[in-house]
Amino acid sequence: MKLLKIASLSIVALALSATVSSADTLETTKKNGEVSCGLNTGLAGFAAPDTKGVWKGIDVDFCRAVASAVFGDASKVKYAHLNAKERLTALQSGEIDVLARNTTWTATRDTSLGLNFAGVNYYDGQGFLVSKNLGVKSAKELDGATFCIQAGTTTELNLTDYFKANNMEYKPVTYDTSAQTIEGFSAGRCDAVTSDASQLYALRTQLKDSSSAIVLPEIISKEPLGPVVRQGDDTWFNIVKWTHIAMLNAEELGIDSKNVDAMLKSDNPNIKRLLGVTGDIGKNLGLDAKWAYNIIKNVGNYGEVFDRNIGKDSPLKINRGLNALWKDGGLQYGAPIR
Repeated sequence: MKLLKIASLSIVALALSATVSSADTLETTKKNGEVSCGLNTGLAGFAAPDTKGVWKGIDVDFCRAVASAVFGDASKVKYAHLNAKERLTALQSGEIDVLARNTTWTATRDTSLGLNFAGVNYYDGQGFLVSKNLGVKSAKELDGATFCIQAGTTTELNLTDYFKANNMEYKPVTYDTSAQTIEGFSAGRCDAVTSDASQLYALRTQLKDSSSAIVLPEIISKEPLGPVVRQGDDTWFNIVKWTHIAMLNAEELGIDSKNVDAMLKSDNPNIKRLLGVTGDIGKNLGLDAKWAYNIIKNVGNYGEVFDRNIGKDSPLKINRGLNALWKDGGLQYGAPIR
């Protein structure tokens, strides 16, 4: 999902960001005893409560991974559940330390809002969810359709561009949350829902009969989703960035939450550096030498997190696709730990 820039608010938020960024986020986080992490208000597979009220998802696990890197304890996280309109301002103002809510990396956000994207933990794209009863198999058959859209996002901008390019028209019905968009769709107030494809698969699970709707094949935009921090604090930016990279390298090296202790005895120099047996990576990050070991032990490698939350071991069953490791034909590529 993508936040629309409102000029007057962005100027104020940028000023706030400049003030907050002068602080040492790592030291502030240590003083608070927890990582303050921004999440979605509820999106299956990414951030949503289970039947016991415990929040789980790929973004939740990233928050837990950062806490593991900093404290060695995945539970030292304070979650802030933010909608699309609130998320960036909450980060800019210092309300949260890192935003792990599904948020698209764009030039505007990276250059004019005082923010830094620390990587891409999910490559996505905007798609379309329609009822099977509508009888369409392509987005190009949706001329004149009514769309349920979440307010405060650039989803509508992408939709406008796509429909204009294809000489079609549409009618928007806007809602404050993604949950409301699927409720509107289920109630028959619109013909289709458009959002990031991953979100559409998650929203479809909320329908009374998930098999009654399909995601059309067209993907009309690039939506690289990933964690975001404030500009001006390179130490914290590095910690968040290398948390993701460590999880990618762990998967590539065959290290997971079950075998990480045995891997401490490995003779592979790449494994030894990643797990802190040799080298100064932890020291260079301002962390304990076992920062990456703690991430893997407490949370798992990238593949484990993907599979249990949105992949083959989850109700969503989303294929790795672009999110496979580079050596398996995907785009996930971790910089070397050396």
